[in-house]
This record gives sequence, structure tokens and C-alpha cells, in this order.
Amino acid sequence: MEEKKPKQNFDYQLLGRVIGLAKPYRSLFISAGVLSILLALLSVLRPKLVQIMVDDYIFQYDIPGMTKVALIFIVALVAESILRYIFIYSTSVLGQSVIKDLRVRVFNHISSLRLKYFDTTPIGTSTTRTINDIETINTVFSQGAITIVADLLTVFVVLAVMFSTSVQLTLICLTTMPFLIIATYIFKEKVKASYQIVRTQISKMNAFLQERISGMRIVQIFNAEKQEGDKFKEINREYTQANLNSILYYAVFFPVVEIISATALGLMVWWGARGVISDTVSLGALVAFPIYLSMLFRPIRMLADRFNTLQMGLIAAERVFKVIDRTDIIEDKGTLEPTKVEGKIEFSDVWFAYNAEEWILKDLSFKVNSGETLAIVGSTGSGKTTIINLLSRFYEIQKGDIKIDDTSIRDLTLDALRSRIAVVLQDVFLFSGSVLENITLRNPDFTREEVIEAAKMIGAHEFIEKLPGGYDYEVMERGATLSMGQRQLISFVRALVYNPNILILDEATSSVDPETEAVIQYAIEKLIAKRTSFIIAHRLSTIRHATNIMVLHKGEVQEFGPHEELLKIEEGHYRNLYEMQFVGEAI
Repeated sequence: MEEKKPKQNFDYQLLGRVIGLAKPYRSLFISAGVLSILLALLSVLRPKLVQIMVDDYIFQYDIPGMTKVALIFIVALVAESILRYIFIYSTSVLGQSVIKDLRVRVFNHISSLRLKYFDTTPIGTSTTRTINDIETINTVFSQGAITIVADLLTVFVVLAVMFSTSVQLTLICLTTMPFLIIATYIFKEKVKASYQIVRTQISKMNAFLQERISGMRIVQIFNAEKQEGDKFKEINREYTQANLNSILYYAVFFPVVEIISATALGLMVWWGARGVISDTVSLGALVAFPIYLSMLFRPIRMLADRFNTLQMGLIAAERVFKVIDRTDIIEDKGTLEPTKVEGKIEFSDVWFAYNAEEWILKDLSFKVNSGETLAIVGSTGSGKTTIINLLSRFYEIQKGDIKIDDTSIRDLTLDALRSRIAVVLQDVFLFSGSVLENITLRNPDFTREEVIEAAKMIGAHEFIEKLPGGYDYEVMERGATLSMGQRQLISFVRALVYNPNILILDEATSSVDPETEAVIQYAIEKLIAKRTSFIIAHRLSTIRHATNIMVLHKGEVQEFGPHEELLKIEEGHYRNLYEMQFVGEAI
């Protein structure tokens, strides 16, 4: 799906876009840059002071001068430590501030995407984009771009000071540099490739876990624990192997660097000792050069790791930006926000397809007057649920128009449209939280008293009061601790509290027992009173009192009219359905 192999070349345009995320924190970004320059300059001051101390004071037996230089050394060390602390802290704050804003931006964008995105994208993948990948982008700021600049500045400053101190010793030290550059390049490429596999595998694992944990009831019902466990072991093994591969490259690279560094040090001591004897190199320089050498090799050694960290941050950023750049959002170009909606609905020559040219609805036209109830029946795949999804603009139609009170729904703002429509689905989704929070969806406009009043009207107050804690009873994820009927009643109270002008019931009684159905039927009658309503149901007993019944077949209206009139149609589809259902119930 989205797990394509990222580009191999470094993408400077992508880096610029990531750095652009720090624009609201420009002062913090500039401060980190200034600190990197100061640290590069301060870092070479300590070995330079050591050289001065040896050459100018120790062998001159100048104790006061040596003490003075030692105090300067301590001050420089303390100053460097403080500045490095501020540098590390400020880059971390910068990274966390950027990803905090980015998380909100990604979540809001995902919330605005059409349902087709969620139909085709595993939940675990979206979770990975919003959490893991965004967290990786943090390293671009805390361990990547700014730190790389700081390390490069340190390398150039150290080299400049080394050359100014002793050209001969510097050239001897640099004889091993080509080997270090080759080792660093190989390490960078190998680790980059392994990290790409790691990111792919963690996304794959998140998607697998999300699906299996959410569907654990099915896994256990069909005794599929072993098969799923074996599949998880395979995914886990691939993820572990990807991490082990990256660790292997680190385990090889750092000892190689130590060998190269030790070789450079040995050459420097060998040549430097000869220079001291021949009086072409000062003893202070010989003492200071191992420190310079350590300061030179440390950032070069770390640069490969820093660059890979930066590259992984960019790979994660590319994936996050792919989500942000998706244009299949629900366009909200409407400007009308009517204060009152009567509820008259009209579908005019509506054509719709989830995939191009595979029409689900074909030239569909019908009208529902304000306060009427339209029941929709038809076989699976006939387009019943599609109609209610289009009415709420979860999907966009390809042809035709849908109007509410003679106004196209495209001319209404999404907020104005959806605030007037309430949907009760067959599969009720409840969030972790109290019953009250699941009814109000944490909307502060609704009071506890209003919720209780709505629950009493529906007939749900009695069962809610019997729950431990009543309206404060903590509902587990997806309402696992409640029965299907209880979840359904809570969804009815939720719909009533929002006081919609248009009500949609999608198979609201298909999964409950007859006794609960009687309670829910009472709730339905209360809900649809004086509201324009759509009822989708397989149980025809729940829709016989609807104003009109629409029979769909392959996206087209086959029959339309009141219950009594449709029963009069000889060989009519609705009549056949009705007789089959009630004859079956009688038997």
C-alpha cells in the first residue's frame, strides 16, 4: 500500500519542508544554531590551553601562570558544559514542539478525509503515521540536522587549529582519513537500508496487532489463536531480524573506527616524538594532539549515525506528508448555515460509485417530505447504506444532486449539515469513558439533566441507573461490558440528545432479541416523532408504519409507496419479502 521503498538519494527539498515545520519556533531554532557555533569554538579551546600550559608554563616552572591557565581551563570546561546542556535541551524542546503541532495537524487531516481512506487503509498504518513516524521526525531536530551542522563545524574548527599548530602532525593524522570515510559511507548505506526495513516492519506489526486485538472475539470463537499466533511470530521474527541487522552494522563499524583512530594516534605519536627530539614539534603540541585527534574522530564517527538518523526522520516525514498531502478530503465549500431545517429531502438523478464506473446507485430519484418516515429495504449490496452515507456527505456523488429543504447539501457547511442529522448504526461504537461521555461525546453544551431527560423519554434511564455508578459507569472499549441492546439504547439516547431534524436508523434492531426489540421499537417511535426519518431494516415488522417504503435492487428503485399499497402489487418484490418473512416466523 504505502510501504514503497523510499528514494535512495538525499531529498533536500523534503528536508527543507521538515525544517519549515519549525517556523513557529524560529527563535528557538536560531538559538540552537548560534549555540552550535559557540560550542565548536569552545571545544578547541581546552586542548589549546593544554598546549599553552605545557609549552609556556610547566617547563618554565611558572606556577602562578600555570594556575591561571588551569583556572581558564576550568571556566572553559564549565561554560562548554552549560552551553552543551542548553543546546541539547533546546533542540529536544524544538523537536517535541514541532511534533506536538504535527500530531494535531495529522489527526485533524485524517479526521477530514473521506471514508474511502479508512476503507482502504489499515487502522494500524494510520496509528503508525500519527505516533511512530511523527516521533521519528523529532530526531531530525534533536539528533539530525542541527547536530550534524554542529559536528561539521567542530571538525572544520579542529582541523584549522591542528594545521595552525603543526602541519606535519596534522597530515600524518589525516593519512588514515580515507579509510574512515570509506567505512563511514558503507556503514551509512547499510544502516539506511536496514532502517527502511525496520520502519516497514513496525508498520506491518502495528496493523496486524490493531486488527487482531480488535477482532479477538472472532479469533477465539473460531479457535484461531494458534494460526494468528504463528502469523504474529513470523511478523515479529522479521521485525527482530531487521533490528538485528542494523545492530550488526553498528557492532562492526565502531570497532573499525576505533582501529583507524588508534592507528592515527600511533602514527601521530611516532612522528611527533621524532619531531620533539628534532625540535620541529613542541612537546605541548604532542600532548594536545591526541585530544585534537579524539575531537576530530568523534564527530566524524558520529556523523554517519547522525546522517542515518536524519535520513530515517526524512523517510518518516515523507510518509507523514503523504497523509497530509492527500486531497481526498471532504470539501467544505458550503456557506449556508440555516438556523432551522424542516427536513424535506430529495435525491435527483443520483449516480454513485465507490470505484470508477462500478455504479452502486444508478439514476436514483425520490423525495421525502418533512416529518415523513422512509423505510428502505433490499438485498445486500443494493445500496441502502450508501444512501445514508451520501446524505451525510461521507462520500461525494458523481452525478445528480441531493437537496435538503430545496438546498443542495454541497451549499451547506459540513457542520450545519451533520449537526442536523443523527445516525444510529447496527454496530454501535462506544468509546472508553463514562456512559454520560458516550452520550454527549464530551460536548459541553449538553448537561447531565438533559441526558437524563432524554434517557427517560427513550426508556433507557432505568437500565442506566442499574449500572454501577449509573451515568458515570465506565464503559470499556467498544462497549464490551454492555449487551448489544444496552449499547443500542445508549446510541438512541445520544441521537435524541443532539435533537436532530433528520434521523437515520441503519439496521438498528437486527442484532437484538425480541424482548429488547420491543424496548427499542418504543425508543424508535419516540425518536422519529415529528422528524424526517430513514429506516433501513431487514425485519419488516419494524417498518410497516413508515410513510413510504422504498425497495432497492442493484441501486435502482424497484418499488415505492406505503406498506398497504406495496402489498397489493402482484408478484411484487416487497410482497414476496413480506410473505416469506412472516410465513417463516409463523412456522
